[in-house]
Amino acid sequence: MSKTVPTHTEGQRSRQTPSASDEARDSERLNFNHVDSFAEHHRLTHHLDTFRQAAALLLSDSDVDNVPGLSAPEVQALHDEGIRKWRQPRMFYFTVLVCSIGAIEQGWAQTGMNGANLYFPQAFGIGSDSKHDNFVVGLINSGIYLSTGLLGAWLSDPINNRLGRRGAVFVGSVLCLIANFGSSLSRTWPQLLFFRFVLGAGLGINASTVSVYAAECAPAAIRGGIAVSWQMWVAFGIFMGFVANAAAYSYGADAWRWQLAGPVIPTVPLLIMLHLCPESPAWYIKNERYQEAFQSLYKLRNTELQAARDVYSTYLQRRAQKKVEESESPSFVRKIMELVTIPRIRRATTASYVVMLSQQLCGINIIAFYSSTIFAQAGFSMLGALVASCVFGFVNFIGAFPAIWTMDSLGRRSLLLLTLPLMALTMLFAGLSFSIPPENAAHFGLLATLIYLFCALYSPGMGPVPNTYSAEVFPLSHREVGMSFAVATANFWAAVLSLTFPGFVTALGSQGAFVLYAVLNILALVLVFLFVPETKQKTLDELDGVFSVSTRTFVKYQTTEYLPWFAKRYILRQKEAELKPPAFGEEYERLVGQDDDDDDATS
Repeated sequence: MSKTVPTHTEGQRSRQTPSASDEARDSERLNFNHVDSFAEHHRLTHHLDTFRQAAALLLSDSDVDNVPGLSAPEVQALHDEGIRKWRQPRMFYFTVLVCSIGAIEQGWAQTGMNGANLYFPQAFGIGSDSKHDNFVVGLINSGIYLSTGLLGAWLSDPINNRLGRRGAVFVGSVLCLIANFGSSLSRTWPQLLFFRFVLGAGLGINASTVSVYAAECAPAAIRGGIAVSWQMWVAFGIFMGFVANAAAYSYGADAWRWQLAGPVIPTVPLLIMLHLCPESPAWYIKNERYQEAFQSLYKLRNTELQAARDVYSTYLQRRAQKKVEESESPSFVRKIMELVTIPRIRRATTASYVVMLSQQLCGINIIAFYSSTIFAQAGFSMLGALVASCVFGFVNFIGAFPAIWTMDSLGRRSLLLLTLPLMALTMLFAGLSFSIPPENAAHFGLLATLIYLFCALYSPGMGPVPNTYSAEVFPLSHREVGMSFAVATANFWAAVLSLTFPGFVTALGSQGAFVLYAVLNILALVLVFLFVPETKQKTLDELDGVFSVSTRTFVKYQTTEYLPWFAKRYILRQKEAELKPPAFGEEYERLVGQDDDDDDATS
């Protein structure tokens, strides 16, 4: 039986000054009218009691004690959200596991070329130091990045819209499967370049989708930690790629074929397990399929009440946004234009662009692609260079674990501001280590140690933050195209750096190239400080408030409020220094308030 909706007599309605209890009942009645209409419209009336409780929970601002009729397991589950936030159902962690396999596929596919760089240039007759051969080798290395940035990332939006998150990952993984086999069987360098472009298309679709999929399935309290799993398992895939590269060493001149075929290993189980996962609830909601969204969330949450609360709160948030979103779905081209024309979305685009650009400016992908070459040029044997790269991959993987806990405690922005200065120093000293004569044992030890330290600093900060950040900052209406833009940005600059690195080494030497990237790390630090607001522990819908403040206002706050406070507090050691909090959300709150007034007037 459904609960009876509270009503009021004419005498109560005629009072000029209603009591607090009357206002509460009025609010509850209005809330129940909304939830009843919602349940009826979306064929959820058989869960009406649950949705009424969810509405009451939202009305009481998640104060469990003020919601009558909750069962003991529901109360316990709601309390656990704060104190045992990692206690989630098995299906949720299975979905995270499948996303992690997709990340392993991504990292392994990128790393196969690292070891192959020692072999394939000679196999195809492009192993000299001429400008032509340097360009071709750089082009082959950057092929997946060029394809991801120019094709794969932008295919993600239409494929996601039509097939959903799972369907998009399936398509991307099939392309990766074909490309990895094709790369290993190539007979000429143009064939290899073609399959690297196909691989980039598949990786671009997956990179634009998997992080969003994981973020949309995760509760807000652990979304940052779960999203970190993307980078952490990409790092594990990179490590496995390095191990496979070293294992293929005994195959001699054909080792590169096995190194490029290795990434098919995680792809097969991914394709099988993917269809056992629930589809993204947010994707269902975006397509006005609230019944399927509720069924999906029920598998991903501990109780039916939590699933109902998350579905209904998202529904209310989307109603509040109706002033800034048109009722009809904008075209793909229009959504791309709106990334820079709608103020709230433009601010998210700017912040996402900055973190993705900064990830490439720091130089990690240069080391990931060319570490074996760098170690070999430093005097390591071929096998020694491969083993040294394995250690690099292991450090990259282990270093990502702290981010699981710090992403939602320290925050995304803070992790970047803490690690970027230290990354710049390690890159600088790594460059200076080339001044030590190669015959001195300190040359090898110091260079390897500094590269590993750089990687250890990268892994909990600049490694996981960009994808996590970009997957959450865009509103649901533009999430796919926004993530496509972010992935395209990262891969465009990765392609530029990969293409130019052989030329940098030839022109500047290894030392000059490392010093250059040390400077670029400082540039990344400045960009993050000025243009990247914090997003930790915000729901995907609450982030509208964060990005309601203008970029100019945010930059002014950082330079006139935050920077002087930081200098007083941590340089001058003035413990009494106070930081004025930023006034975020005013523009958005006015919009929501106006929307609520309109709703009251028409109810």
